[in-house]
Amino acid sequence: MIHFRFIPIEPHPLLSPYIAKIHVFESTGRLSTDERKLIVPNANLKLTLTYRNGIVAGIGDKTFTQAENKLSLTGLIDSPVIIDSYEDAKTGTIIIEFNPLGAYRFFQLSYAEVKNQIVELTDLIGNQAEELLSQLVDANSITLKLQLLQIFLIKQLEKTVADPIYDYCINRILSTDGLLTVAQLEKETGYSSRWLHRKFSEHLGTGPKNLSEIVRFKQFYRAYSTGAEFKWLKEQIYHNYHDQSHFIRAFKRFTGSTPTDLQNSTNELATKHYMS
Repeated sequence: MIHFRFIPIEPHPLLSPYIAKIHVFESTGRLSTDERKLIVPNANLKLTLTYRNGIVAGIGDKTFTQAENKLSLTGLIDSPVIIDSYEDAKTGTIIIEFNPLGAYRFFQLSYAEVKNQIVELTDLIGNQAEELLSQLVDANSITLKLQLLQIFLIKQLEKTVADPIYDYCINRILSTDGLLTVAQLEKETGYSSRWLHRKFSEHLGTGPKNLSEIVRFKQFYRAYSTGAEFKWLKEQIYHNYHDQSHFIRAFKRFTGSTPTDLQNSTNELATKHYMS
């Protein structure tokens, strides 16, 4: 029987405002064929180091393979991801998840171009990533690998400055669980929806409306995946969505299934990922 776990790691205090979570994923082999192997979008961009074995991820109609000892950046994902180990062997992966405030503070990229993509960091920032990866491969413990990754990110953070308008908008969307409209953001900031969409695409890879939809569903799915009572869930549907059909469309979009289909299947990976 295959066993897997997510081990949570506390981010460095300088990084914690921008990092949603850090965890180490360990597996004794490929996941069971009964397991959905589903990762549900959570609005976080991800930096991933495969230090043992590799991973294979399906995003939409594309398949991405990250071999052992590779470092990659996953752009904002707004569709379900199916993931598994590359080989049926022990697997070890460090995953740093940047919250929507985070990624633009560490990498100077066109984030719209990496949306729904997994790209090796060496292809994005060149020599810096190659030097870091060499150090990570030589590091003889997970603790040292984590230290190297966080030191690198702290140095990257020192090179950038905050964008107060973008940060304000992100904080408003997160504080309202994705219920804030773009029209409200226009009113509060004085900037047009077109300008806001361009700013979000530059820093995150998607517009504020799409981010709000992901954040809104994330609140529901976290409760759903961790066993919240049906009565509470039903009440939340009408608090967050126009009607049941609106909710079902969102559920299918972000999980690839209906609530009933998913409830009747094994999806331990998504549950543990949300709880880590």
